[in-house]
Amino acid sequence: MSANSPSVDRRVAKWLLICCALVFVMVVLGGVTRLTGSGLSMVNWRPVTGILPPLGDAAWTEAFAMYQTSPEFQKVNSQMNVQDFKGIFWLEYLHRLLGRTIGIVFFVPFLVFAWKGYIRRNEWPKYTAMFVLGGMQGVLGWYMVKSGLVDNPHVSQYRLTAHLLAAFAIYAYMFWVALSLLYPSENTSVHPWYKKTLGLLGLISVTVVSGGFVAGLKAGKVYNTFPMMGEYWIPPGSFALEPWWRNFFDNIATVQFDHRVLALTTFSLIVAYWFKFPKAELPMRIRKGVNALLHTAILQVVLGISTLLLVVPIPLAAAHQGVAMVLFTVALFVCHGLRRT
Repeated sequence: MSANSPSVDRRVAKWLLICCALVFVMVVLGGVTRLTGSGLSMVNWRPVTGILPPLGDAAWTEAFAMYQTSPEFQKVNSQMNVQDFKGIFWLEYLHRLLGRTIGIVFFVPFLVFAWKGYIRRNEWPKYTAMFVLGGMQGVLGWYMVKSGLVDNPHVSQYRLTAHLLAAFAIYAYMFWVALSLLYPSENTSVHPWYKKTLGLLGLISVTVVSGGFVAGLKAGKVYNTFPMMGEYWIPPGSFALEPWWRNFFDNIATVQFDHRVLALTTFSLIVAYWFKFPKAELPMRIRKGVNALLHTAILQVVLGISTLLLVVPIPLAAAHQGVAMVLFTVALFVCHGLRRT
């Protein structure tokens, strides 16, 4: 088979979509790791030798002794024993192991496809960039964890949000390239609704970023009422911090309020978008994508409100984060279709 034949492109696209699926699982698992308080259980970073978990009682005792030096153990989990420690260790270990697995699943097939000529030499930089960005994401993840190993046993909400946003960016890059291989178009014309859809994708991304700050500050555990925040539409003290802009990133009440406003604005615009979108003029796959955008947005709002009212139960909170990525994916799919009609 020659390079860039339809069958070859489909193979490369399927490989990229498998990598996307693994990144999706990685994001959800990262959310569960955070929600269960497991993210700071591994106090060192060994990208190569850390692939094996503690083997035997002596290794577990050593790993637990290192955790006992952390501020999280000293200030939050001082009652823990080795068995309790294992409960939080495994989720963080699986999260890091999955990151290494994604690297292997990406790198090995890339070498094979490049050797066979399925990926042309002039396309190598594009795929190399994906691999480098994945490696940098691992470094960023450790940079995030380090923020919770100094004095305060909580990771920085800035670093957590950066880590989340980077995962979405890498995912989007691979997904877009895969779609371009599955749906090639030599004579592309941009649909008039492309810019509107791109703006909607941007708003979804901003809402995801605000959700990162909600997660980092545990802001979902205050004002667990809806639609009002307790007795207020706008919570008191929303601009208590100086300078004023810090409230959007450091003030728990303001961060939750912002996320509510962004989420409801995004939902309202998606509903309006669905009603006005000229579905009859486009291929079935794009029409299905627009319908999926509405259905996913409805599910996401229901999950978000339920997570808030029930004070952030882990299954609902993890589902809320996962469906946010599904919504982002659907919007990206529609954008791609309108960009290459």
